[in-house]
Amino acid sequence: MKKLLFSSILLGLGTLPMIAQSGTKSPYSQYGLGILSDQSQGFNRGMSGLFQGIRNGNQVNMQNPASYSAVDSLSMIFDAAVSGQFTQFKEGNAKINAKTANFEYATALFRVLPKFGVSLGIVPYTNIGYDFTTVEKVVDSSLSALTDYEGSGGLHQVYIGLGFELFKGFSLGANMSYLWGGYERSVLAFSSEDDASSLYKGYNTDISSYKLDIGAQYRQRLSKYDVLTVGATFGLGHKLGDDAVMTIRNMNLSVGDTTKITNAFALPTSIGGGFTVNHKNSLTIGADYLLQRWSAVDHPMTNPKTGKYELMSGFYKDRHKVTVGADWIPDRMARGFFKRVHYKVGASYATPYYKINGQDGPKEITVSAGLGIPLVNAWNNRSTLNVSFQWVNQSAKNLITDNTFRVTIGLTFNERWFAKWKVE
Repeated sequence: MKKLLFSSILLGLGTLPMIAQSGTKSPYSQYGLGILSDQSQGFNRGMSGLFQGIRNGNQVNMQNPASYSAVDSLSMIFDAAVSGQFTQFKEGNAKINAKTANFEYATALFRVLPKFGVSLGIVPYTNIGYDFTTVEKVVDSSLSALTDYEGSGGLHQVYIGLGFELFKGFSLGANMSYLWGGYERSVLAFSSEDDASSLYKGYNTDISSYKLDIGAQYRQRLSKYDVLTVGATFGLGHKLGDDAVMTIRNMNLSVGDTTKITNAFALPTSIGGGFTVNHKNSLTIGADYLLQRWSAVDHPMTNPKTGKYELMSGFYKDRHKVTVGADWIPDRMARGFFKRVHYKVGASYATPYYKINGQDGPKEITVSAGLGIPLVNAWNNRSTLNVSFQWVNQSAKNLITDNTFRVTIGLTFNERWFAKWKVE
């Protein structure tokens, strides 16, 4: 046990620099705070991230902290995952491919009191990573105007959460997170024959704040074989209190100007709900809805009317996401291996949370499937290898189409650390 605990601590510490790496090369990550992470985990990524009504004491459902109260007194659960993805970007007849890999998350869950669970972990919030160049012919000239766009960064969160059963069937929970990160973005415009006349614009910020999420779940037996679980979550929207900085520099004249906007960033209020129905402890089906009120958040940008870098409204828009999913295990008590495997499918649809040149950004459609493979040793069979496959499409009218195929491999390490052994 000491070796396992020491290894787990090292794994957690080792993920800190790894999770700070960008897991995207999408040009859409240049907008807003970047590509939003769905924060799904190994057990539910095959269901496209279904989470509101998921309540299982053998998994860490950090998206609804009320689920923590389901963990039993003997379990110590660790969960971590990595992913690899292949993406094709298409604009008109032009296509380009990209490959990326990412450490997704690391979480843990254990019980401290009856019906009272505690979880902690580290997960991504947004990802930023792009590098591309546009070329335009100068009218009545043989010259071309080149513009290079480059950016990196993202936001990450480390959290501690608790969940407890207030009364039979009804649980509450909360995650308190430390949110940190930032971005560095640059735009470099120059002529194809005169690099000295290039104009540089740089945008950067460092963000450090908190994030609070609250969850609730209610579990009700419908019949001898069916159980309904209803879940709801609320995320507190608030100002992050960090500055946005823009630097403009003429590379030829070696002169520049810096503009700073104080208290420039904020998190949106989010609210969501959903349900699952479990039949004979074998088939689970469910649906979720999540609303993020981004329209109430201002964004630092250059005002097209005045040319000033300032906070402006109207860039963000409310984001709606609908998810459906299912998990089927033929017979968890069977001796046959394939009858004890979890088979998962899901799909989701999400609207964009920002606008590009006045029009809506890309909508997102996800279709997924996955397997939960039991790992068996001499005295325990509760640990699981989770493998999921996702196809993600981001598209908008007259903009780039982004098709991604993603494979995620996660390990849920579930051992009876707190069992009292009896020698006869």
